[in-house]
Amino acid sequence: MGRGGQQTGPGEPASGKAKGVYTWEEVQSHCSRNDQWLVIDRKVYNITQWAKRHPGGFRVIGHYAGEDATEAFTAFHPDSKFVQKFLKPLLLGELAATEPSQDQDKNAAIVQDFKTLRAQVEKQGLFQGQPLFFFLHLGHIVLLEALGWMLVSMCGTGWIPTLLCSVILATAQSQAGWLQHDFGHLSVFKKSTWNHAVHKFVIGHLKGASANWWNHRHFQHHAKPNIFTKDPDINTLDTFVLGQTIPVEYGIKKIKHMPYNHQHQYFFLLGPPLLIPVFYNFNIMHTMITRRYWLDLAWAMTYYLRYFYYYAPLYGVFGSVALFFFVRFLESHWFVWVTQMNHIPMDIDHEKHKDWLTIQLQSTCNIEQSFFNDWFSGHLNFQIEHHLFPTMPRHNYHLVAPEVRALCEKHGIPYQEKTLWRGLADIVTSLKTSGDLWLDAYLHK
Repeated sequence: MGRGGQQTGPGEPASGKAKGVYTWEEVQSHCSRNDQWLVIDRKVYNITQWAKRHPGGFRVIGHYAGEDATEAFTAFHPDSKFVQKFLKPLLLGELAATEPSQDQDKNAAIVQDFKTLRAQVEKQGLFQGQPLFFFLHLGHIVLLEALGWMLVSMCGTGWIPTLLCSVILATAQSQAGWLQHDFGHLSVFKKSTWNHAVHKFVIGHLKGASANWWNHRHFQHHAKPNIFTKDPDINTLDTFVLGQTIPVEYGIKKIKHMPYNHQHQYFFLLGPPLLIPVFYNFNIMHTMITRRYWLDLAWAMTYYLRYFYYYAPLYGVFGSVALFFFVRFLESHWFVWVTQMNHIPMDIDHEKHKDWLTIQLQSTCNIEQSFFNDWFSGHLNFQIEHHLFPTMPRHNYHLVAPEVRALCEKHGIPYQEKTLWRGLADIVTSLKTSGDLWLDAYLHK
């Protein structure tokens, strides 16, 4: 019950009822799967039923149940006015005037300064994408695909042409992965519908994957990066233990699904080689079928039809399948090393309810800028700026980076930037450190 006298059940819509006045304690009590409230700009919303229809998936919005979701809401929705029509029927009321705008122990000064920075960045036009940049990027992917096929069709299917073709196709797949990431984050066009449409084409027709699968998984990562049980990217299915907290907890509980003190060694056998060709391929197909993402499945089938149309006459069905998995094997190495160098060496822990700036800086780091690093990583060498402003087009990351660094210096928040080789090496180093923590706790605690 709120102070305004309103009584609202877990799934009961608030439309048409008197609006209540609530305390943070009341809001935080509604954080179970079947009873979810959250706060946006001091307004209290009941999202229990809406979460099931949320375009980004029920998990990402559910991760903010009982919390202030203002900063995450602003980060993910470039057209907040459009989203308001969905929020209006969910409105319960607002926070009491005596309640602070921030929940938990969030730093109000940091929240306000970051809000000011975002307003400045918007005024500078840094959220405006340049479609030509992205379509030139698409063009070089199509050229790589054509070059790979022309190489084996003209030079034969011997070992050397096949190996060169595989490298070219893996490069095209990796670059298509970065490109679908741009459209998935709504950072190319002003209209979200255009971004969604092209995203389905790029991830479906160019990569044989699912836009919905990617959205529901990736937005959780952005909303709660490196937070145990909330970020799917650190759900290693007990194959690895990450960070400094989880290894100790596993050790104390005598959990030993793997010899974790050797995880920095078997990572080379299980991580980069298998993530895309085995886990992701199976998970994507399983998700599209079980959740009935028929449009995504149709787009994915156009990729496979195109691929076998061009390569089955050259290699036969079995040879084409072998080539497919070898390309995925190469792509998987590229993807894992690039995406994990920004996160695995950083803080990985349970939920601490930090403000947006702090949580993103604790869980991400940058790799120094160069033409090669920008291209190689799809500009995710600017991981900090990307996490702070996920809808910002990547060609503007370098422009906002100095302002982000200055804000971090003002509040004493570490802003980490490394060389590419240091970033890659830190993956292995951090895995070894976590494994040693597990072993010590397993043997002595």
